[in-house]
Amino acid sequence: MKDTVFPSSRQATNGGAAAAKPSFPATKSQLYGATRPLYRPQPKPHRYRRSCCCSCCIWTTVTILILLLLAGVSAAILTLIYSPHRPTFTVSSLKVSTLKITSSSKLITNITLNVNAKNPNKELIYIYDPIAISLTTKNDVVMANGSFGPFVHGTKNNTLLKATISGGSQELDDSSAGELRVALKNKKGLPLKMKLDTKVKAKIGGLKTPKVGIRVICEGIKVTVPNGKSPSKASISNAKCKVDLRVKIWRWTF
Repeated sequence: MKDTVFPSSRQATNGGAAAAKPSFPATKSQLYGATRPLYRPQPKPHRYRRSCCCSCCIWTTVTILILLLLAGVSAAILTLIYSPHRPTFTVSSLKVSTLKITSSSKLITNITLNVNAKNPNKELIYIYDPIAISLTTKNDVVMANGSFGPFVHGTKNNTLLKATISGGSQELDDSSAGELRVALKNKKGLPLKMKLDTKVKAKIGGLKTPKVGIRVICEGIKVTVPNGKSPSKASISNAKCKVDLRVKIWRWTF
């Protein structure tokens, strides 16, 4: 009986190790194990830059608040020392040389105006830019406009401002022209409002404030149509002027 000899399993294992085939399909550890980067914990970002910015913002805010506080204290001291007063304006005279409405609804006016400006302060000087003048009716129809020149308003001083203003032959709409014709026939006169607009800065010694807006509104003026070549005088006995002024150094509002 013929004996069948089988090769030793140890020899097959030792001899065929180089030719052994990998298992299929490949496992995840075989696919990614060789190329997967090692995990390295990232260092935490430095926060000193953010802290520096916050500190700069805080110190800037504190500095601004301190400067504002010092400015307020200085303003209070100046107010107590100099006791500043607002300027006053009054209408001295107003004469109408021409006041008529043409058949084509054009308004033609020529008016001479005098305004007295008073500075009651002992130490405070006002420096005015050119002053725009506007005369209007209660319905905001512009009767005339013009301007006063710039001037320096000295301490404890009264300055007389003079100007001749006109309407510039403006054309009115039918409604405005009709209402104005009726109003001009009133014997009590046509009520007008005067508005002055300019910029002014104040000066105390070597200290000057920035320029700020000032508006003067005068009401209670009544005009009539001139008779012939003689100009008519406006009624100004009840005229009162209100000054709206804001100076930043003292924060005035009148």
